[in-house]
Amino acid sequence: MHGAVRDPQKLQELLDAVLLVQGDLDLDTVLLRVVEVARGMAGARFGALGVIDDQGTGLSRFVTSGVDRETIDAIGPLPRGSGLLGTLILDPKPLRLDDLASHPDSVGFPPHHPTMVSFLGVPLRVRDQVYGNLYLTEKEGAPAFSEADEDLVVALAGAVSVTIENARLHDRLREAGRAADRERIARDLHDTVIQQLFAIGLSLQAVIPLADDVIRGHLQSAIDDLDETIRQVRTTIFALEPAPVDRKGLRARVLEICVAATRSLGLEPEVRFSGGLDTAVDEATAGEVLATLREALSNVARHAAANNVTVELTVADGLQLRVVDDGVGLPPRDARAGLPPRDDGVGNGIRNMVERAQALGGSMELRAGPGGGAVLSWRVPLERGGEGTVGWPN
Repeated sequence: MHGAVRDPQKLQELLDAVLLVQGDLDLDTVLLRVVEVARGMAGARFGALGVIDDQGTGLSRFVTSGVDRETIDAIGPLPRGSGLLGTLILDPKPLRLDDLASHPDSVGFPPHHPTMVSFLGVPLRVRDQVYGNLYLTEKEGAPAFSEADEDLVVALAGAVSVTIENARLHDRLREAGRAADRERIARDLHDTVIQQLFAIGLSLQAVIPLADDVIRGHLQSAIDDLDETIRQVRTTIFALEPAPVDRKGLRARVLEICVAATRSLGLEPEVRFSGGLDTAVDEATAGEVLATLREALSNVARHAAANNVTVELTVADGLQLRVVDDGVGLPPRDARAGLPPRDDGVGNGIRNMVERAQALGGSMELRAGPGGGAVLSWRVPLERGGEGTVGWPN
């Protein structure tokens, strides 16, 4: 039987924690602070918060604390709520284990995953509905989490529910405004800009028969430039279109990763799409290409010193991801296709990307760009069987 938190010192810690979480209205920031505060209060090495999807059967978000970015990328797709995590979704009540591997629903860990033994899971309710679950592992300074740890985290989960709901409302309002702006901009680009570019191109084409050879060449070059501009504007319109309400498609998630990488790159990548990304690519393959994209952009940010980065995702005979930069280029030993460096920090990342492609029956090439910089090409077939791996404690 668990009781309320009665220790005055712990009550003060709880109050301080709630005040810390309330200091922001951004939902992602609030969720991360909840995880970090829960870790600190319970003395956990690792923590996560899984947000339950609209169907109530899986996870739509997974916020982690204590695991570095490189390890997350190496693990692969974030968990969707199977195994032990799924147990907490189906039966939302506190769960404390001395060894999570001993639980009948535990299915182990994917490669590159840190060791986790002790476990504490607590449901997080918002407006009397289960919003998600807090997961804490690896109690520091003791072999397992205590009943007092559980009471403290349960109290924290109850205390931060209003803050999370407030951040959710602000997030929805912000997204509604952004969606309206995106639709307006996309409409203006299509109805005004593209039509004007077409008109200019037609005017130039009408003049070509009247011009001499030199002028004709310049006119044709200008028309080709207009065609490329129209293609880029169409790509922008496609990117501005809202994602499906029920689930974010691959296209939307690629854009999110590229926007998130802007700070580390110092620029926003140009993104180009071709083919039915949201209909032809299964979820397991989508997870692998997203992890590869994160790793590729991380490598560019760390090593390339690029002024321009282009991300191209194409569905034709298969799925191809290309990441092109105009940075400092590759060290001599990296110049051959798919060859991971032997000893520097980028080696594991490149090796992971190669292995991801090979696991799906595909390949990866990393080459010097024709005008400098580097070109990463990652290709996989789309007709295959099997399921993707699921990360974090399952």
